[in-house]
Order: sequence, then C-alpha cells, then structure tokens
Amino acid sequence: MTIILMSDPSVAAIPVEDCGEPLVDVRQDGELLTDTRRSDPVGAFAHLRQGVRDRLLNAQRRLPDGLRLLIVEGYRPPDLQQKYFERYSAQLRATNQNWTQQEIRVAASRYVSPPEIAPHSAGSAVDLTLVDRTGAELDMGTAMNANPEDSENACYTGAHNISARAKANRTTLSNAISEAGLVNYLTEWWHWSYGDRYWALQTKQPAALYGPIELP
Repeated sequence: MTIILMSDPSVAAIPVEDCGEPLVDVRQDGELLTDTRRSDPVGAFAHLRQGVRDRLLNAQRRLPDGLRLLIVEGYRPPDLQQKYFERYSAQLRATNQNWTQQEIRVAASRYVSPPEIAPHSAGSAVDLTLVDRTGAELDMGTAMNANPEDSENACYTGAHNISARAKANRTTLSNAISEAGLVNYLTEWWHWSYGDRYWALQTKQPAALYGPIELP
C-alpha cells in the first residue's frame, strides 16, 4: 500500500471549512481513559473536537469485552507542534548531512506533521492505544511514539517485524477505530484522526471539517 505522507502537497491542497465545533475535555465524564505521559499544565493534551470524542466512544463500544481505549495525546498547540517538528528535523539533519531541506521535511513528516497542516493542532487527531481491564497496555509491537529509526520502521501500522500478538492487537484497534470513522496515519499505528485535511484526502471529502484552533 502506498503511504501518503503529511508533507505531500495533496494534503495541503485540501481546503478547510471549519465547522466551528468546540474542543472538549475528554476527561470530564470518565468514559475515556487518559494517560499522563503527554500531560501539560492546562490539560491541552486531553482535548479533542466534540465529533472526534463522540467517535472514540463509538469505537470503544466496538472493542472486545475487557478492552478500553487509552488516550495519550489529543490537541497539541501550534507552537508545540512547531517545536516537535523542528527538533525531529534537527535530529535527521545531524545524521543525514547530505540531505536537502525538502528531503528532511519529507522524512520528518513520517513522524511529526508539518505544523501548518498538523491534525493535532486542529483538535482532530489522537494518539492512543489499548488497555485491558487491569489498565495494562497491550503489546502493540513498539512503544507509543517510537520513531522509524529507533524501531526499524516497526512503528508503521502494517509492519511485519513485530510479533503475531502485536499484529492481532493492532488489528483489534484498527477495526474498532476505522469502523467509527477515523483514519490512521500509516507510519504511526497509534495516530488516528477525523475531520482534518488528511482524513478528507483519505475519505475523498471536498474539504476538512477542522482547521488549526487555539485552546480557549
């Protein structure tokens, strides 16, 4: 399967017709579990557009008994997205000094979206995994946010260099989330989105429903 990266011009070409849906704190009613590894002082990480949250609840109901979603990071302020992108680009530049700026940008977009089209900064993307009834995370083949270099590309959703159990767990997650209407970024098994430009491209929608937004 051909993977369209976030840096592809076809993603940026999608227009945004923001529906004005608010960011909501997914922790408010306790139906969705959250993790603190990406927590921040104002709780931005736990916010998503209302429509994304609703679809995650739908996805959770589709999971086998005893399993739940664990939300690790949702909304990411634009300045933080910029920081992440620049930091990873610098790492790639240090180890690939003959690469052009465009090659760095493309390679970086496998792991961190270019800030101007980032789904996280629209409140439309979520990084998540599965836990069992004890709260223990299931084996997904790599740690959350493992980059392509450190994981030997095992972070790619369809990676073959992971165990049969990890593949099965990824399939369980993918089936529930995709049936609820979200799309996966195929270089990151944990990254799913709805309503953003990447979603619009993948689902052949004329425009994105959500654009960059600031937390009130």
